[in-house]
Amino acid sequence: MNNFTIISDEVKSAIAKKDPIVALESTIISHGMPFPHNEQTALEVEDIVRSNGATPATVAVIKGKLKVGLNRSEIKDLSTNPGIIKMSKSNLYTGILRNQTGSTTVAATLIACKFFGLEFFATGGIGGVHRNIGELDISADLFELANANCTVVCSGPKAILDIPKTIEVLEAFGIPVITYKHDQIPSFWSRDSKINSTIVSHNVEEIAAMHNLRKELNVTGCQLIANPIGKKFQIKREVIEPIIKNSIKIMEKKNITGKDVTPFLLKKIAEETEGASLKTNIELIKSNADLAAKIAKKACINIKI
Repeated sequence: MNNFTIISDEVKSAIAKKDPIVALESTIISHGMPFPHNEQTALEVEDIVRSNGATPATVAVIKGKLKVGLNRSEIKDLSTNPGIIKMSKSNLYTGILRNQTGSTTVAATLIACKFFGLEFFATGGIGGVHRNIGELDISADLFELANANCTVVCSGPKAILDIPKTIEVLEAFGIPVITYKHDQIPSFWSRDSKINSTIVSHNVEEIAAMHNLRKELNVTGCQLIANPIGKKFQIKREVIEPIIKNSIKIMEKKNITGKDVTPFLLKKIAEETEGASLKTNIELIKSNADLAAKIAKKACINIKI
């Protein structure tokens, strides 16, 4: 194909057979969770995708190669190496040119999906509009959601964001937010956000049909499936919100900005919740991978028929 990409044999076989594939980002491994939870979760998520009849395609930059489908050694390195670079749209190509190793954010993974023709993607929560006072800080995730052509399963925008403004930007970009079996848009650790969903789907078959129809109509942009965390795993908004606000105040005092914001807040909130937020994070990415694989499987079956 070229000299800057690698496709694993497992993913290559699935592409050739037109079997369902679910892309997975790798920043959640390198920057989203501590070791050993990150490695264990990454491997479990891949197994969940396989158990649903789909092929996992974890994306990362490995020694200057944009790779789709990682081996256990590469996942281990992303989990334990403190020198792993967090790569988004702005530095993905420089990381490749400089032969660096880095994890891909939602935005960078969507770029990979578009390049390799991958149509389904599972993640924890998307980036969006930050809660900054006096300035506008918008994640590259939102722009790439408008550029790629995937069904993206997540648990809504990350709760550390300004969720109403994030939803407004998604609407402006024409990105539908479809909630799964829930009448409110979830907010990552919590099932609710006090924002009512405009599109609710109660079954995988309908979401798969939506995906295939968007493809036939040549509609540009992703459809976002907001899958709420299970009730027994959620942290209610009234519990998590004061912790988020206090963590943001500490972050601002430390002048933490840019790509360091989310990792700092996730770590701080995990400390303040005594690990409860980490447990919820692990459960929601598993749930999202499960749903994404089911949608991918159904969509591919319908196409083959």
